[in-house]
Amino acid sequence: MLKKNIFGQYLFLKKLVIRTFAFVTYIRFKKVNYPKIVGAELFRDLPKQNVLFVSNHQTYFADVAFMVHAMETAIYGYPNEIKLRGILSCPFVDFYFVAAEETMKSGLLPKILAYAGAITIKRTWREAGKAIKRPVDQADTEKIKIALANGWVVNFPQGTTKAFAEGRKGTAHIIKNYKPIVVPITIDGFRRAFDKKGLFIKKKNTALQMQVHQPLKIDYEDSVENILKQVMVAINQQEGYEKYKSQ
Repeated sequence: MLKKNIFGQYLFLKKLVIRTFAFVTYIRFKKVNYPKIVGAELFRDLPKQNVLFVSNHQTYFADVAFMVHAMETAIYGYPNEIKLRGILSCPFVDFYFVAAEETMKSGLLPKILAYAGAITIKRTWREAGKAIKRPVDQADTEKIKIALANGWVVNFPQGTTKAFAEGRKGTAHIIKNYKPIVVPITIDGFRRAFDKKGLFIKKKNTALQMQVHQPLKIDYEDSVENILKQVMVAINQQEGYEKYKSQ
């Protein structure tokens, strides 16, 4: 009951947050819209530590919530489906997702959702809607290192919900330094179905698509630029790599 994760959070509270919001998100994902998932059987075969999922990003919260549903349901025994009993069972809780600190502190609801597994980091290029430049906080990268050593981490290399935004080399540094198994995920439909935050429904009967790809064959001794390109191509956001390269 009082067991904690590596960040000192009570696991029963994490499960409570996941199960509470599961009812609302399940209705939105399965009843109001419909899921189209491919490749989720891979979740059952992966080791339970040092796995980094990289994905494009379309809303603040709906994308991650959908991934949690797909992961838990697949591990429960029903890959490529969304089942309420799958997520309510919480068969795997050692997963985390990287999120901007300002996003997760923007209100009571994000603060609650952060307990589901957020690793909050400070953006180095943007804050409060304005472009900035500041060095990477080493405490942020240390948190990602700790999370990978303990379980799975979901990261969005572009750090924004804008389509084809430039990739950020921080993801490549994580891969190069910590040598995780890297699993690309591509999603679509969330931008049409939900608002930017992923809290309000914009359009019903939308296909919420998610494809889990095979792990990348990474040369960890390769350059940061080449690793970033490999990641961006894998998540169908290669235009974002070209923007990074032109900087």
